[in-house]
Amino acid sequence: MSDIIDRYYKEIKDGSGRIVKIETSFGDDFNFAYDVVDEYSRIFPEKTALIHRSSGGIRTVFTFGELKELSNRAANAFRLLGIGKGDPVMLLMKRRYQFWISILALHKLGAVAVPTSHMVSAEDIRERCEAAKVRAVICVNSENICEKVKEAIEGREILQIVTGDRFEDAYDLDELIRNAPADLERVKTKTFDDMLYYFTSGTSGSPKAVIHDHSYPIAHIYTAKKWHGVSAGDIHLTVADSGWAKSAWGKLYGQWFAGAAIMVYDYDNFYASDMLRLIQDEKVNTFCAPPTIYKYFLHEDLGAYDLSSLKSVTTAGEPMPPSVSEKFTAATGLVIREGFGQTETALQICTPVKAHPVKGSIGKASPLYHIELVDEDGKKVKDGEEGEIVLIPEGGRSPLGVFKGYLGDGKLYSDAWEGGVYHTKDKAYRDKEGNYFFIGRNDDVIKSSGYRIGPSEVEDILMQHPAVSACAVTGYPSQKRGEIVKASIVLKDGFTGDSALKTEIQDFVKERAAIYKYPRMIVFTEALPLTSNGKISRAAIRRADHSVI
Repeated sequence: MSDIIDRYYKEIKDGSGRIVKIETSFGDDFNFAYDVVDEYSRIFPEKTALIHRSSGGIRTVFTFGELKELSNRAANAFRLLGIGKGDPVMLLMKRRYQFWISILALHKLGAVAVPTSHMVSAEDIRERCEAAKVRAVICVNSENICEKVKEAIEGREILQIVTGDRFEDAYDLDELIRNAPADLERVKTKTFDDMLYYFTSGTSGSPKAVIHDHSYPIAHIYTAKKWHGVSAGDIHLTVADSGWAKSAWGKLYGQWFAGAAIMVYDYDNFYASDMLRLIQDEKVNTFCAPPTIYKYFLHEDLGAYDLSSLKSVTTAGEPMPPSVSEKFTAATGLVIREGFGQTETALQICTPVKAHPVKGSIGKASPLYHIELVDEDGKKVKDGEEGEIVLIPEGGRSPLGVFKGYLGDGKLYSDAWEGGVYHTKDKAYRDKEGNYFFIGRNDDVIKSSGYRIGPSEVEDILMQHPAVSACAVTGYPSQKRGEIVKASIVLKDGFTGDSALKTEIQDFVKERAAIYKYPRMIVFTEALPLTSNGKISRAAIRRADHSVI
């Protein structure tokens, strides 16, 4: 079953068996849906591809053969609605299995999938639809999602397609798929055509859409094979909503390249005991989750669950506290291996499978990338010295898996490639053995429970509240979440900074932004620290917070 991987991916090893280079090869018309999923369907049509467990316990299994047919039907249904090559389509589908059918169908049509978190507000949806020129929104009828979409697209020529219970005049996705033909002639697409838009938060302005092309899935072979430790026939579970890039890392491309089955747990409310029981009952082999999930696991009696099927566990999204990792290993015998990357890239750094983690380290550089640490002048720093993580292109082209642009913002993309290298804006230091130790962002992006939050997004909303004169939003250290959103607020005259106003402001933000963006901590202050040129200094607030932790 590794034959499909071998067509695109080759590891070059030294005398000790260490991978020193990865060679990839693909034509100018590679398309994951046709060339991987449909190819597995041709060779192993009865092989399990997806196992879905709903919050109500309903178990649904799909083979590669079934996914080919269903994605063909979905592609034909979308085409009848006028969706075609290059058309962006937003997906707000939580963890419903229809997400996988829909995104494969969009890949087959050469349309652009825009996976989006269901937690966004109607205003977030509207902004993204406008920025991406979205042709249709496919959503699940759950948690007021359909209502938010309807509000966001009102008055615009955007189709609303719904799965689950019917919603007003929206198209019924499941009915469309049932009634569409199963045969689909391959649509001509090019490898470097746009395939995905992922909106990601920056330090200023609205979220920008990261553009990935059809070569992006190939970069995740290493993610699945050498970090997750996936093999053909395994069952892999990554904890991630379908709206986040982490889903592409762990619930789609690399795992299916390897011939593994993807486990999807479609829960509404997270309970550690339920997930542990799922791992036990489904005999999950490889598992990936943010550190927060492991922290919750430690509140359970891990010895009460049979986790013997697990052979590999990994984490990413926020720093893993060594104490959590050590306690989990002591209870299970499993060693958690960290990984690091961005929405803009595939996995950059990790502790690979079979390697023993170095305490506090996120691992070593992926052989896919030439990674260095540089100072503010772009000069390489010595081992042990702090520097920014940068990716250096080789052969005059952007490395595989690295994004091709920010939608509609060429300047931002040029800035990211200042000096001819890709700037991650993340800081680390490296020891003489090549192990990287993550320090943090060198900009103001907040990382909370795996989410990236741009401070200006929250600040813009806060400034709309009648009581707020000035504000600064920063990340405040949290043992459970890595960081929480903190708002430092200067009030207008006539307002009293009491607990009632804090709650009112929090609710104000919740109504206008995704729930994970609201400030869990609010501090009222007489003045905000300023830089020498008169700008609010978020860095000064962070330094002060860290000094008292």
